Amino acid sequence: MELREGQVAVVTGAASGVGLALARRFAAEGLAVVLGDVEEAPLAAAADELMAGGAQVLARTVDVSDPEAVRAFADAAYDTFGAVHVLCNNAGVGSGAEGRMWEHEPNDWRWAFSVNVWGVFHGIQAFVPRMIAGGAPGHVVNTSSGDGGIAPLPTASVYAVTKAAVVTMTESLYAHLRAEHARVGASVLFPGPHMLRTGLWESHRNRPGRYAKQRPRRTPYRTLDQWEAAMREAGHEVAFTPVEEVAEHVVDGIRADRFWMLPESAHSDRQIRARARSMLDRAAPTYLESFILDPADPADPADPADPADRD
Repeated sequence: MELREGQVAVVTGAASGVGLALARRFAAEGLAVVLGDVEEAPLAAAADELMAGGAQVLARTVDVSDPEAVRAFADAAYDTFGAVHVLCNNAGVGSGAEGRMWEHEPNDWRWAFSVNVWGVFHGIQAFVPRMIAGGAPGHVVNTSSGDGGIAPLPTASVYAVTKAAVVTMTESLYAHLRAEHARVGASVLFPGPHMLRTGLWESHRNRPGRYAKQRPRRTPYRTLDQWEAAMREAGHEVAFTPVEEVAEHVVDGIRADRFWMLPESAHSDRQIRARARSMLDRAAPTYLESFILDPADPADPADPADPADRD
């Protein structure tokens, strides 16, 4: 589809990081933008910034894990602008899980799934039928991750499982849209190819009480800066991808109707080939061995924010 003035883009997780970069990029193309996020103050600041630049903006606090809240969010978008042409189901959280999988708290899984998986489904259910009924070209972009979407980081397994689910959900959505001969396309986004400077590391700040941890953490939460410093001390230099590059990749992908919004990366390509070869050979997943690290190692990516997008 072409992106042009008069169209409307909806972005969840829009107050910061990739979501805000997407909103800025769509606004630069002349689209009206509908911003959704759970954090009221950063959301208001994002809306003010975009409106100061001349964009048409609707901002609403929304918890994507709540289907009624997402339906109300969709109602507000259609009541205000009358149509939606681009939907970016981008909101996501880490899990706060520690230790081995059998040591994880059920609430770590419940919280991550409620946002990363159910949140995407709630967005699809609230917006896609209306997008199809509108008859105009449209596109849905669901944010996954190389962690899980390609192969899991075993030290971030909860996050990885949710992001693998997003890939399968988007593949199924693509097939259903084609079966309906809809003018709406679908893509799965893998932000990167390197680490991103986003608020994912501080996901715990927005963890709702109903998904509270049931026992104290053994280790304190770390910020991205603290983790990066530990990596440097261990002799590992970390590369970062600007979120603006991710947004540009999305815009190019929508224009090209590209399903796999997967930036070029020799590392990712090796993982894809190794995983496919393991499956075809009915062999053990030896491609995971380079990621099976000691949780005591400061370079180990095991962290409550489950850093996922790295090369």
